[in-house]
Amino acid sequence: MQASLNTESQSSAVAYGFHCAINDKDFAAAVVRVTEALKTEGFGILTEIDVEAEPDIGLLLPCNVVVREMADDSLVVGFMDPVAVLQMTSNPEVAKVAHEVHERLQRVKALLTAPVTTAN
Repeated sequence: MQASLNTESQSSAVAYGFHCAINDKDFAAAVVRVTEALKTEGFGILTEIDVEAEPDIGLLLPCNVVVREMADDSLVVGFMDPVAVLQMTSNPEVAKVAHEVHERLQRVKALLTAPVTTAN
């Protein structure tokens, strides 16, 4: 799995992905946190690409996670939706894998948006 880094300020709804806002304030730290969250579901980062022309284009490249800093300095994580992308095939085994990957990415999203608790 690859990650694409993007600091573009535009945002648009895409049919091939889903997003979540995260509370991180530091972009580099957010990338590390997203990378660690992906590892919990068995994903790894092969490369990082800075994509600026189209905020979510990284979801269609050989990447499927985009960390983006918005104009208001908030951070958003975009996930390629394997179910949407792999609908191009009618193979039921591919659909099964796509749904499994989708569920894993949804768990990563949930992990990134969960309230942070501190132990005292």
